[in-house]
Amino acid sequence: MIAATMPSTAGQLTAIDLFAGAGGFTEGARNADINVIWCGNHNPQAVEFHARNHPNSIHVCQDLHQANWTEVPRHDVLLASPCCQGHSRARGRDRPHHDSQRSTAWAVVSCAEYHREELVLAENVLEFLDWALYPAWEDAMRRLGYSVSPHVVDSADHGVPQHRVRLFLVCTRSRSPIQLKLPRRDHVGVGSVIQWDEHPWTPIQTPRRSPATLRRIAAGRARYGQRFVAPYYGSGSGETGRSLDRPIGTLTTVDRWAVIDGDRMRMLQIPEAKAAMGLRQDYQLPTTKRDAMRMLGNMVSPVVATDMLQAARAQV
Repeated sequence: MIAATMPSTAGQLTAIDLFAGAGGFTEGARNADINVIWCGNHNPQAVEFHARNHPNSIHVCQDLHQANWTEVPRHDVLLASPCCQGHSRARGRDRPHHDSQRSTAWAVVSCAEYHREELVLAENVLEFLDWALYPAWEDAMRRLGYSVSPHVVDSADHGVPQHRVRLFLVCTRSRSPIQLKLPRRDHVGVGSVIQWDEHPWTPIQTPRRSPATLRRIAAGRARYGQRFVAPYYGSGSGETGRSLDRPIGTLTTVDRWAVIDGDRMRMLQIPEAKAAMGLRQDYQLPTTKRDAMRMLGNMVSPVVATDMLQAARAQV
């Protein structure tokens, strides 16, 4: 078990969070009784809101390629969510700036080289495994003494009302890779998080509504009735939307999901998106919806992070 092999403060494990974003990994660690003592990210707004929600952590706003790991406090667990945009097929992978985004993964290696944590838990999109340099990245971790075990995890399998499939690389200083024994919970429908009477609606039939949107709504209504959710744009969940009895599709950094109720509609709102991520309602996010949805779309589901860390504590 981690607790038997790794130092801790007053009996509590400690962690750092690289590319911490608005704090999903940190929030999950907190719920697993792990104290995240240091967080780094390059985005000032993300650092600001991470600090609001986790004021007892040290916060550093910088390019983590330039981090001086000697200045980072000793810790037990390394959490990391390197940039996924350069890997995701949804964003395209041939833009010039994607090379630099992909290279953020090397900060994980350089931190582990100095601190030699007993557990490194890195999250990304599945396409990270297709990265031309992934074999070199994994080889570097192995040369540092880590066994690397890829885990493909869907948040919906952890009781989060969202299908959010992500890759978690479980890196341990064990002789062989480990397979975490994760809980599997019943799926929860997105209807459980919709606040039907708390947000303004607009009519579906308006002169500005695009024919493609109207076709998607008509197809969804024919399949699911008067109430359902649907992608407002031509992606996200096909062309017919999704039953309220099922988890919603992946929340992205763009405000994408519409809620349909008879002849009216509106976009998914911030409190509903928080719940669809498994995030507590009092978690502070920007009041500007565009900024809040971008942070949520980049976030690790705290519920999944907690389950991963609790499983690791029991097995490593």
